[in-house]
Amino acid sequence: GLASLLALNAPENRRGWYAMIPQLGAPIGLIVASALFAFFLNTLSAADFLDWGWRYPFFVAFAINVVALFARLRIVVTPSFQKLFETRELQPVPVHTAVKAEGPRIAIGAFAPLASFAMFHMVTVFPLSWVFLFTQETPVRFLLIEMVGAAFGLLSILASGLLADRYGRRTLLAITAAGIAAFSGFAPQLLNGGAIGELTFMISGFILLGLSFGQASGPVASSFSLANRYTASALTSDLAWLFGAGFAPLAALWISSQFGLIAAGAYLLSGAICTLVALWLNRELARSASDKQRAAKA
Repeated sequence: GLASLLALNAPENRRGWYAMIPQLGAPIGLIVASALFAFFLNTLSAADFLDWGWRYPFFVAFAINVVALFARLRIVVTPSFQKLFETRELQPVPVHTAVKAEGPRIAIGAFAPLASFAMFHMVTVFPLSWVFLFTQETPVRFLLIEMVGAAFGLLSILASGLLADRYGRRTLLAITAAGIAAFSGFAPQLLNGGAIGELTFMISGFILLGLSFGQASGPVASSFSLANRYTASALTSDLAWLFGAGFAPLAALWISSQFGLIAAGAYLLSGAICTLVALWLNRELARSASDKQRAAKA
């Protein structure tokens, strides 16, 4: 992903800051989408919203994606990108080649941001679905709460860049994963705590999410060899979103409907544990590789 490439090619003492920049799009997009849906839900009849109103935010997203596409194409033609491509730092390789050479690290990289990606949907799609399906609250009011939470998330992502450069990206990911694990033990039940409980859940959740999500992309990308780094980073990013986010809203909603909100906390806890284990395995692999290099030189 873009965040991985920015982090790898940024000055060493600024990698956390550069890795954070692409992640800002998520809370900004969430604020825009929540505002649009809240507006249409509040002004249109149910029939009009179901007929055409729900499509409008997607048209806006399409327009934004067109702009983003041109921005990415401009990156491709920059001299720095061409230089990286010519030096083979950005050369794509076949997927099977990257998997064969970097399989264990790709798997670790896919699970390293699991807590962050699971948390992302636990404070966006999941609570909105829960409130709509299992409470008497209107979606408009909760969308406004979600916008407030996303604003805190935006500030936290900015803070993650500074903290990562000071203490290290993996250290920050490990600390926030532990925080998410603690959060999972009590926070989901706040959704049944009325307006104060919901606001507390969303703000605290988004703060944790921002600190984690800001550094979640490509935390182990530097472990890949130069020849495989481009393809392996892309695979890692896609697999992380698939396993960490693809099933999160539906799985959390289903187990919560069956066993209560505490079960959603258990789902989030499993993601935090996966992140901590993946970061530990990555450290052990790096230590083993370093020991082998020293032994070879000796």
